[in-house]
Parts: sequence; C-alpha cells; structure tokens
Amino acid sequence: MSDIVVEVLNADDWATYRAVRLSALEESPQAFTASYADESQMDESAWRDRMQRAVRFLATQDSKPLGVASLGLDGDDPGVGEVFGLYVQPPARNQGVSWRLVQAAAERARSDGLRSLHYWVGTENARAIAFAANFGFRPAGERRQTRVLNEEFGEQEIAMVLSLQADPGAVPNPNRGRVTPSGGAQS
Repeated sequence: MSDIVVEVLNADDWATYRAVRLSALEESPQAFTASYADESQMDESAWRDRMQRAVRFLATQDSKPLGVASLGLDGDDPGVGEVFGLYVQPPARNQGVSWRLVQAAAERARSDGLRSLHYWVGTENARAIAFAANFGFRPAGERRQTRVLNEEFGEQEIAMVLSLQADPGAVPNPNRGRVTPSGGAQS
C-alpha cells in the first residue's frame, strides 16, 4: 500500500471534489450545514465557483479519494485562516488522513503569510477537540452558536487556534514520530 498523498485541487477538479463532498453529505449529514439534496442539484458553474472561494485539499491513496478539507480566510481578520469541511471516508479513518489534510492546510496557510489558523468544533465533540489539541491547536475564548444542529456535538462551537508563527516557548509535540504541522517528523 502506498503513502497518503494530499494535493490542492483547482477549479478543473470540481467533479472530484463534488464526488467526495456529496459522499460526505450522504454518509455524515449531521456533521454539515449543507444537505445532500441541495448540493447534488448544483451545476458545474456553482461547483467551479466554490472551488475558487477556498483552497480545497484532497487526500488520496493509490489514486483513491480518502478525504477532503478546505482552507479559507476568516472574514474579520485577513491574517487568520480557517480549516473547515474536514471529512474522511469511513474506511480510511484512524489512519492519519485528517492529520495529513490539516497539515497541508497549515503549511499552505503559513506559506500564504497567515498568522494563525482556526478550527471550529462543537463544545461536546470530544474527538474533534482531542484531534485539534494533539495537532497543536489551543482553545480560544471565541465561541459561537453551532451552525450544525447536532445534539451530540453541543449547541456551541469553540475556536481552536493554531499559531503559525514561531513560538520560542512552545512545548514539543507529544506525538513523537508523527509528522508535525511544519512538515518535519519529531523524534
């Protein structure tokens, strides 16, 4: 089995993104604000437009799509990015796909000159909070009403924030041997 590859999609890759996105909406409707019924009716031009509003990442293995994530700008601060729409196909979960997608988004955000990255998670979504914390995101004081009505994840979301700037006082990543947000492996 080959390595997981993460690539940036462009507008011409709209059909690939559409297929994974619709799969996500069908398999995990409770995790998204959009619905399969609405998005499956969107035409090519709407999908192409969507591809240009954010950076879209696709994880594959042996050319098979495993998951997607998106990187956009925070509307209030042009120095802050946001990871959203993170989804991994069920058979590929717990294999590091989410990590690789968020890593690619963080690397792109850093190369684009962003100071920090937000990842909004439900206050009751312990798995997402733990994933973000293990990656290096820290809870911020920002909260908002959840955009997804899902009792399991809570009624509010909290912003998990990842600094993309060098922090001389940072504690080393406890996940020794895993790939860090900067792309290097910890030993």
